[in-house]
Amino acid sequence: MSFFSNSAAEKPHILIVEDERHIGIGLKFNCEAEGYSATLVGDGVNALRLVHEDPQQFDLIVLDLMLPGMSGYKVLEEIRKADVQTPVMILSARTLSEDRTRGFDLGADQYLMKPFELPELLSRIRNLLQRRGHRPKTETQDDIYQFQGHVINFTRHEVTKNGETKSLTALEFELLRYFVRNEGVVVTRAQLLDKVWGLDSSPTTRTVDNFILRLRRYFEQDATRPQHFLSIRGVGYRFVKEPASNPEVVPENAEDPAGLGDGSSEPLP
Repeated sequence: MSFFSNSAAEKPHILIVEDERHIGIGLKFNCEAEGYSATLVGDGVNALRLVHEDPQQFDLIVLDLMLPGMSGYKVLEEIRKADVQTPVMILSARTLSEDRTRGFDLGADQYLMKPFELPELLSRIRNLLQRRGHRPKTETQDDIYQFQGHVINFTRHEVTKNGETKSLTALEFELLRYFVRNEGVVVTRAQLLDKVWGLDSSPTTRTVDNFILRLRRYFEQDATRPQHFLSIRGVGYRFVKEPASNPEVVPENAEDPAGLGDGSSEPLP
């Protein structure tokens, strides 16, 4: 399924899923005041129906978690199961780190807790829409990157190999972009959370790890023996375009899938 919905020249269309009517109306008003088109629904069932009717009609979904009939978690899970890669920003009063981690693991791109400041909300919306492609930009050679037979177009948000297109979420693309821009450099988990997620700290130690595993499954010939997305024990990760001569073994079902341990061991050379 194509990553894009509307072209960048069209007005971005935002689906707001919020059962508290006064909050939903306020969100819709402010989105439209920013120049976006906005559709408001008050429950998960109707939100999912709209997405399934036309998976490409929305450029962003703002999703509450505590919804009648179907939870926001279930809506997000079903959206991603259907291979709909529209960016999703969770907007919820749930403040536990476990809630944020579950949201990210299901495929959310942002998580903003209630009560929130309107400028921050609008800033995050702009950021996600920019990732989506709603910004004036001329495609250059720097936007095309190739490795391991994959052709990555960061402008179009497309990954192709042997004529087949893969679908990645906006957050997965931003993580991939960060690694490509820092090829060969060891980056810490804190750096990734700051630069890609925009978070000061990790919801749990597994949030970044799970996304690294996703990239390995997309791009490695054998995700259990990564040659490009390498773990540096006790430090973080390093992306290398050319495979190492002795690829690192990281079993998928290992107790520590990212190979980071508890941070007490010395970094690998």
